[in-house]
Amino acid sequence: MKKIKIIPAVAAVTISVLLLLTGCQNSQTTTNANSVSGIQNTSVTISAEDMFSSRDYETGYDESTAREITISDSNSNVEIKEEGVYIISGSAEDGSITVDAPDTDKVQILLNGVSIESKSSAVLYVKSADKVFVTLLKGTENTLSNSTAFKTGNDNIDGVIFSKSDITFNGEGTLTVNSTTGHGIVGKDDVKFTSGTYNITAASHGVDANDSIRISNATFNITSTKDGFHAENNDDNEKGYIYIESGTFEITSSDDAIHATTYLQISGGTLNITAAEGLEATVIKIDGGTININASDDGINAAQKSNIATPTVEINGGSITIVMGAGDTDGVDSNGDIVINGGTVNVTGNSSFDYDGKGEINGGTVIVNGSEVTTLPNQFGGGFGGKGGPGGRGGMPGGRGWDNQNDTITSATPNADTNGNLPTPPTV
Repeated sequence: MKKIKIIPAVAAVTISVLLLLTGCQNSQTTTNANSVSGIQNTSVTISAEDMFSSRDYETGYDESTAREITISDSNSNVEIKEEGVYIISGSAEDGSITVDAPDTDKVQILLNGVSIESKSSAVLYVKSADKVFVTLLKGTENTLSNSTAFKTGNDNIDGVIFSKSDITFNGEGTLTVNSTTGHGIVGKDDVKFTSGTYNITAASHGVDANDSIRISNATFNITSTKDGFHAENNDDNEKGYIYIESGTFEITSSDDAIHATTYLQISGGTLNITAAEGLEATVIKIDGGTININASDDGINAAQKSNIATPTVEINGGSITIVMGAGDTDGVDSNGDIVINGGTVNVTGNSSFDYDGKGEINGGTVIVNGSEVTTLPNQFGGGFGGKGGPGGRGGMPGGRGWDNQNDTITSATPNADTNGNLPTPPTV
């Protein structure tokens, strides 16, 4: 896999994801003394050319060398042992496709209107290969389903599609993945999508990857009991990240819509999210796109998921709309910093922003409960009896919480000023 470029902060010359530049003299900054410290700051650059190869986008194939396989109840277990192009069609009530090729071989599987359910394995199980490409033939509808998770050797096969090698999905067809137990798609290395339409219903994560999830120009409809997209690697701080260049996303999740251990970067696309939390990672960088989040917990949350950097939310562009549920919820929450350099951020809820480090508005437009603000509010708690500030001050009724730095109340009520603060705090 190609690694993210990690550049020491002292040598950074571009806009940093983590060591955020503050060259704009008119920026409005608020800093909290409880900022996360003791972590090596770095600058991270992610681009599409680093994330995808030309082969990842390629959907064509040589018909003269392609091997056609029809799966059926009498020919239900297909094994691919060597490099090549394989066109799979047909249906089976209990079938599977297994790739067990040398780790130098590249395998392309073209799905041509298949319908396969597995009652004892993953439907597509990649045990070994250099890389596997799953191409959805133009205009085809393909459905893969499972009814159980199982263990083979040291592997917990907990997905309808389970790959131990890099896997790329592309094409001009549709893939429907139904997981009644476990995840929809699992990749132990990199999982990429460069085209195609994916309808995923999962009892756990919709897409789960160990190293990375990378998306360009694909369409997703995901309903998951846990996370919609989940990337986690506890052994390597350059992995467990998610990169979205473009695409269309409809995600309904009982937990996080998109969760990365290290980095989450969104450069474009349209994302409509209904979830407990919308976006979560140690570092979240948004450069563009249209993002609509309806969350019952935090809309965007930068938390200490890995030790590579101070938690940071950096917004450089795009249109972000966040509508929060009632109670102790935050529109944008960071255990470190929040920096807005561009774009539009529109938050509706009791608590708009909550950060432990610095909060900056260097550009763009920030709207809190219908009013534009020029200084980033820092709200702690919300609803009745929320988080206490200094001296044990708790949240106030009506969605009011304390701005711990300015010793004022923040509020979602109409009589708050443009920065979300009430004119006079109560006597405590």
